[in-house]
Amino acid sequence: MKRSKALPRSILAIVIVYLLIPLLATLLYSLSRTWQATVLPEVWTLQWYVDLWRDARFGDALLRTIWTSAVTIGLCLVVMLPAVFVVTVYVPKWEKWLQMLMLMPYAVPGVVAAVGLIRMYSSGPLAISGTVWILIGAYFVAILPYMYQGIRNSLRTVHSLELMEAAELLGSGKMTAFRRVIAPAILPGITVSSLLSLSVLFGEFVLANLLVGGHFETIQIYLYRRLNESGHLASAIVMAYFVIILVLSLIWMRLSKRLFGANGRTGV
Repeated sequence: MKRSKALPRSILAIVIVYLLIPLLATLLYSLSRTWQATVLPEVWTLQWYVDLWRDARFGDALLRTIWTSAVTIGLCLVVMLPAVFVVTVYVPKWEKWLQMLMLMPYAVPGVVAAVGLIRMYSSGPLAISGTVWILIGAYFVAILPYMYQGIRNSLRTVHSLELMEAAELLGSGKMTAFRRVIAPAILPGITVSSLLSLSVLFGEFVLANLLVGGHFETIQIYLYRRLNESGHLASAIVMAYFVIILVLSLIWMRLSKRLFGANGRTGV
């Protein structure tokens, strides 16, 4: 028994070390002034972080990225949560068509999608090219597959149809049962889908660069523009990027628990 447990733990430890080594190297490089011929940095410094946080462009780009990501994820939840619930529970024969529709963003490369959106919204009554709204619309489509799969899998795991029937037998209406029973039950799926979408949006560069570019500088565009200035500064940006995503993830997990019920508790 001990040997059977030792092997998986060893494999897990190797994977964790493998994933953490690049992050640790980036952290060390961001804390160094010179690092060439030694195992550890020759001169340590926090100057790159100081310069980064003193740059007003970084703060503005970060706020823009957080705002666009939050609006996109919020809109996607408002649309996808009831849509996937209704199709999964009440009209399952439509599920295969909805699944095909949700997988379409995978088939369209980001460059092709951006060029098509620019062509469509560059003139005429729908002329919104270069604005943040076209970026939010593109982001909305980009995260649809992640939202759909997470919500759908959660609904199937908790046996949502049986939960709805039990709640209605106890005298609860459909909306009340969905809000107080289904939503807290699928909270882990909602949280995972939202966090995955957040990481995807924070890392998306092609759509942001082609659709808005310098008109609306996001953190991705900011990182790209400063990448050639200094490798140490770029490493500091990447580490700040990682910490910000971690903090936002923790905040979202807390908010989701308060919104749908602490620890996923349900009640009718």
